[in-house]
Amino acid sequence: MTKDRLLAFSDGVFAILITILVLEFTVPKFQTGHLLSAMIQQWPILVAYIVSYFYVGTLWLFHHDYFQALKAIDRKLNLINLLMLFSITLINYPMALVAETLSRGNNGDIRVSFISYAVIALFISGTFQLLYEYIKEHPELMSERMRKANFRKSHFDPLMSMVLYILAVVASLFWVPLGAVFLLLGIGFHFMAYLHLSNALGQK
Repeated sequence: MTKDRLLAFSDGVFAILITILVLEFTVPKFQTGHLLSAMIQQWPILVAYIVSYFYVGTLWLFHHDYFQALKAIDRKLNLINLLMLFSITLINYPMALVAETLSRGNNGDIRVSFISYAVIALFISGTFQLLYEYIKEHPELMSERMRKANFRKSHFDPLMSMVLYILAVVASLFWVPLGAVFLLLGIGFHFMAYLHLSNALGQK
């Protein structure tokens, strides 16, 4: 498989995933004259969607720029990419759990949904760490631009995000709002990781 085919397939998976995310929006059940209040009650879906869209969009930007900077791919890298895409496609499930449990308001269920989201996010970051380590061990796959890039700021980014997600799981066991903060920090950190990569590669 060529790098162009890998990128085309990956872009398709990301596009389908984002489409699936927005399908969580449905017309609420409402009594005539009370549509606005019914829409406001759907705020958990909107919040979960905005966070997940930002998360998946950032992962796509990172994935696109990183693989564009490679000179070639091999079979094992293809498999790592498939594992990475698999982990990312799982995000729709915890997003739906978070939206549903927030709307119901049960603290125990909310805790489980946040932990589920953090565990999936931890899995995703683990696949990116696997990607980093594999490319580091196979420099022949790097382009000249990638070889010259300064990755000192970004080398440990996947590990940092993994730490934040572990903290999110642990914190959620004791106090759900703190777990939510660590979860959001982890998702926000991915954008910082993308900026580190983009700067290292000289992207504008």
